[in-house]
Amino acid sequence: MIEEIFDLVLKTVDLPLYGEVKVKDVLFAIVVVVIASVIAKFIVMSLRRSLADKMRKDQLELLVKAVYAVVIIFAFVSVTPALGINLTGLLVAGGIIGVAIGFASQRVISNFLSGLFLIAERPIRIGDQIVVDNISGIVEDMSIMSTIVRTYDGLYVRIPNERVFTSNITNPVANVARRFEYAIQISYRDDANKAIEIIRNVVERHPFALKIPPPQVFVDSLGDSGVNIIARIWAPSSVWYEVKMSLLWEIKVELEKNGIEIPFPQRVVWFGKEA
Repeated sequence: MIEEIFDLVLKTVDLPLYGEVKVKDVLFAIVVVVIASVIAKFIVMSLRRSLADKMRKDQLELLVKAVYAVVIIFAFVSVTPALGINLTGLLVAGGIIGVAIGFASQRVISNFLSGLFLIAERPIRIGDQIVVDNISGIVEDMSIMSTIVRTYDGLYVRIPNERVFTSNITNPVANVARRFEYAIQISYRDDANKAIEIIRNVVERHPFALKIPPPQVFVDSLGDSGVNIIARIWAPSSVWYEVKMSLLWEIKVELEKNGIEIPFPQRVVWFGKEA
């Protein structure tokens, strides 16, 4: 389109030649590069606005510079035929080198692209508790190449973004509430209905045990040593572990106060009569 406009404007003008290149071709190349520069700046501004709160400043600057350079290089390569520059040999050599570098750095490129997808999708954020490929902990940092996780044991773990993006990500705090459950066994001699009522009362008194969804306490099965009662309780995700730890002890203490026995494993042995 731009070349057609130049032809219309300059068709009556006999421009001089510099070698085999007309001034028209030089002007066309300059205009294309200028327009590409404007487009590149617009793309850079859009990236800065959309990714300002999703990437660190140094990483964002590196990304926008790379995008700007790619646009300008593409524009320059597109106008080289008009300037009489033959890039065939250079492109062939560059292609061979590019293939070699591509094979050598395919994991690096994969991590880079995975980092961009993670930034766009945002399945995890800094401060989230996550489980990725059997690694569980708190997200300390997210870069364009890797994700840093501090495990619950205090270990520093760097996970390549390709591994994060292609693995199943479990985020325990993504939802507001989280459920946990206990398996509590009582003796066959004790009243199961009374035990269920005691457990319910303990749960309802706890300030962080949620009323909605309501807790569930019920007889699940009849075991070898006693009656198995299941208690399912919902708590805010931010404190669910503390609630789980404290409630179990409170239930045990309250059951013992009311004479409900938590039995030891038992076996009945029968001796056959001697022949």
